[in-house]
Amino acid sequence: MALPLLKYAPTTQNSRVDPLRVGSDEDPKPMSMDRAMDPKDLNLVIESCYRQIFFYAFKVDRNSTLESQLRNGQMSVRDFIRSLCLSDTFTRSFYNLNSNYRVVRHLVEKLLGRPTHGRSEEIAWAAVLMTRGVKGMVDDILNGQEYLDAFGYDTVPFHRNRVVGSRDLGETPFNITTPRYEAYYRGILGFPQVVYTGTAKTIPARSRQRRGGFPEDYLPWVRNLPAMRSQGGASGSVSMDYLSKVPYRSIGR
Repeated sequence: MALPLLKYAPTTQNSRVDPLRVGSDEDPKPMSMDRAMDPKDLNLVIESCYRQIFFYAFKVDRNSTLESQLRNGQMSVRDFIRSLCLSDTFTRSFYNLNSNYRVVRHLVEKLLGRPTHGRSEEIAWAAVLMTRGVKGMVDDILNGQEYLDAFGYDTVPFHRNRVVGSRDLGETPFNITTPRYEAYYRGILGFPQVVYTGTAKTIPARSRQRRGGFPEDYLPWVRNLPAMRSQGGASGSVSMDYLSKVPYRSIGR
């Protein structure tokens, strides 16, 4: 039986505050079909949709049929986003490699453009994901009033109000706070990998020449000391009672 969405209190501040600031480079630049006037703009809208859901879309992940329908006006941006969330690429490369809570955080951040309202919203959406699957959760978000008010039918979702005028430091971008794979699967896949494509520097031969001061140079001399030669090379003061040699000092003196 499908469970209804549980009640949760909104705790995130930035997405609920109007941006009281002059336009800057930090402001989001929404991509919309209403502003796409030529094929180049259409390509930017499609690329933005792929980046929003897949982080980065390789050639094998692209769907030429859906792109053609979007270019010809046979589907809206909202329908294109829904198709990407329900695609085999999303299921294989993200849903199957993460827990339900991470899937909830990713879908809320990518589709609604804001962080989740604490653990209570994650639990509420996780119940929907558990009973109705990804399709039920995606449909509820895209058909919800919050999504329609924020992005409508032809605007690509984006990170809303990442910077508020009264705060010097804005919210961290979602691709940093919620990476594609969690730590468990990053360890299995061997991420992160450091790939260095430059020329490796070699140590010059002159730097390996000893110029004095190395402890190894004094080992033969230390082994020939009388204290080291006695008792098989062990120190002759091993059995010495050091506490008896320490002068006694009483508190009254």
